[in-house]
Amino acid sequence: ACRMRALLHAVQRIHELSCGIKVVRGDLHLTRITGLNFIESYRNRALVKRPLTTISRYTTSATMNSLESVAQALAGLSITPSASITHAATNSPASWRETLLATSSAPKSFELIKMLVYKPKTAKTAIPVPVVVIARDETETSSSALGKKLNLKELRLASEDLLAEFFALDKNSVSLLSLTSETFPKVITVIDASITSSSSTFALHALSSSATVFLSGQDILSYLQKLETEDLKVQAIDFTSLKSDVATAPSKPAAKEKEVAKIDGAVQIAIGVKKEVDFSAWYQSVLIKAEMLEYYSVSGCYILRPWSYSIWEEIQDWFNKKIKAMGVQNVYFPMLVSQKVLEREKDHIEGFSPEVAWVTRAGSSDLEEPVAIRPTSETVMYPYYAKWIKSHRDLPLKLNQWNNVVRWEFKHPQPFLRTREFLWQEGHTAHLTKAEADKEVREILDLYRRVYEELLAVPVIPGIKSEKEKFAGALYTTTIEGFVPSSGRGIQAATSHCLGQNFSRPEMFNIMVEDPNDPSGQGKTFAWQNSWGLSTRTIGVMTMVHGDNQGLVLPPRVASIQAVVVPCGVTAKTSDEDRAKINNACDDLAKSLIDGGIRARADLREGYTPGYKFNDWEQKGVPLRLEIGPNDLAKQQTLSVRRDTGAKIPVALADLATTIPKMLETIQSDMFQRALAEYNAHVKEVTRWEEFVPTLDNKCIAVIPWCEREACEDDIKERSGRATEPQDERAPSAGAKSLAIPFEQERWSPIKLGETKCVGCGQEAKRWTMFGRSY
Repeated sequence: ACRMRALLHAVQRIHELSCGIKVVRGDLHLTRITGLNFIESYRNRALVKRPLTTISRYTTSATMNSLESVAQALAGLSITPSASITHAATNSPASWRETLLATSSAPKSFELIKMLVYKPKTAKTAIPVPVVVIARDETETSSSALGKKLNLKELRLASEDLLAEFFALDKNSVSLLSLTSETFPKVITVIDASITSSSSTFALHALSSSATVFLSGQDILSYLQKLETEDLKVQAIDFTSLKSDVATAPSKPAAKEKEVAKIDGAVQIAIGVKKEVDFSAWYQSVLIKAEMLEYYSVSGCYILRPWSYSIWEEIQDWFNKKIKAMGVQNVYFPMLVSQKVLEREKDHIEGFSPEVAWVTRAGSSDLEEPVAIRPTSETVMYPYYAKWIKSHRDLPLKLNQWNNVVRWEFKHPQPFLRTREFLWQEGHTAHLTKAEADKEVREILDLYRRVYEELLAVPVIPGIKSEKEKFAGALYTTTIEGFVPSSGRGIQAATSHCLGQNFSRPEMFNIMVEDPNDPSGQGKTFAWQNSWGLSTRTIGVMTMVHGDNQGLVLPPRVASIQAVVVPCGVTAKTSDEDRAKINNACDDLAKSLIDGGIRARADLREGYTPGYKFNDWEQKGVPLRLEIGPNDLAKQQTLSVRRDTGAKIPVALADLATTIPKMLETIQSDMFQRALAEYNAHVKEVTRWEEFVPTLDNKCIAVIPWCEREACEDDIKERSGRATEPQDERAPSAGAKSLAIPFEQERWSPIKLGETKCVGCGQEAKRWTMFGRSY
């Protein structure tokens, strides 16, 4: 549909240039356009009743006519291009440059000219006046700096609809030649001042992504000056100076948001930042103040302190029991892998190559062959699977290792979410049949779901990854997708992959056995393999979902301390005897809870007030606080305070053995239900593109009918990213990508074959798919 619209816009533009007739929206028929028998029904900017293959026959002729029309228009202005060429359609500056360089008729030396169209913020009832920027392709054109220069608010890249409305062209065809005596008065035109004085040759789109003309800087200036009126001029701006002016501008007082983010009255020991205002700063503060981690001297690496590592231990204990019941055994393989082995699987290593860390020296000597630190262990383990598996009786082989891996992330690291070294478990299994492998993939994925939902109280949605997003070298990848409401971003919580027979082939690791189902007894079959992994990312997701402005909020099942007992009512006037009596009561209470299977501690630290202790344990997220003072002892009770809600409930000391476990289970359940309701409220069914980006901007996940084509997925990411250019450096900037194709399709309206169309491209939709910004 996008290609059809783009072609129609090009045909319209050719018709205007050659015939002097403006093609307008609505119902019309195009007949004998520039010598072509091109009759087509056009309604509301969409071609109907004619397949794309019919239209494509006219593309070459349309391009030639576009070039001829441009040449005629330039000749009328006494401008002669140094060259004019047609070529294959291009969809990016890189592909355009590459195509031109491969064309013999193109000048040997040239620069690309880009035309950016911005839409400033305007009232809903006002007609927008776009800002057209003409600049060298490599010139950095800061929309915020330009907006300040022109005194315009919130410049954002124009949508395709706006480009079609003003210029009747798509984004890959628009250029300064799109400016005519009709369109020039409707826009603000800005040119990079360095172009007009340059002696370089510049390449411009000739109203088509498959046609290019080459002009000098003076030719470009002459063309634009012909369009100027007494009241409307082209504005020349030095973008290099503009950038420097912004960089050297005097520093302003702290931004308003930063001021609002700070919690009034907060002292050094408190979190001090509001989660809902400055999420990134809040997250870092919580991790440090709750003693979850410490920053390390190597960027992207972190020290996991006991408070966070204990959570990982709880996950390990639970998951180990489950996988061992499935017949999985724990092993350990070395972290170093030779270059020869690592690069054996081309597709697999290509997925990790930018992240692989290499050891090249030992002391002062260079190694004869570099060795890599494992980014994952498929190529480490599978040579030995081939050695150990000699018969179908050796299958299935199910191994798991708890280890660390290194992926030298070049993106901005985030503790627990994106780090250069992290802890995880990676399971690697080999099976005789695909059915066995498929069954295990889903069983493991369900265990991962339970880790998040039953231990961490974090809801997830299970599904399958798109072909583009699946694990490198996998047959298919299943996933559980989490969501962080405060940032509006999805997060891949864990994955379980079916590798098929990709790694067991002879050219790979040759994991082959005799086929017991072959009647001849001579048949051979390659093993079906799976790999699955869960990492310390779990801790980061849990923190983001449950934490609040007081700090961490821990689900009871993973808290290393589930209940803390704090003595209260002790003052300077309290006698030593009464002080000891209260402390002993706290200690006895903690011991009785421990005897009952509750992880508890009595905080008997000297020199700290009860208020300090309350804040300390709140920051660390302990699920339940039990207070005991003189009045509580007199009443034989303790005052319980829930961390998740702050609710205070007196509990009789005689009932602790039954009341506290029930209270902890209630806290666990309530935390999950609140998080689930929040997740569900942010998952929106979207059936129109016009609703897609606003849904993302509202910090939601868009679930759309999708065609499942990779080209469409790329287009959705590019278009949604362009349509949501950030207002400031902290705003979400990435376009939406596919997160998962949920298994539970019945959750949304039924997709009707032949009727339901893909939101991204208009082709036939296959399944509902989650799209969103993600970590």
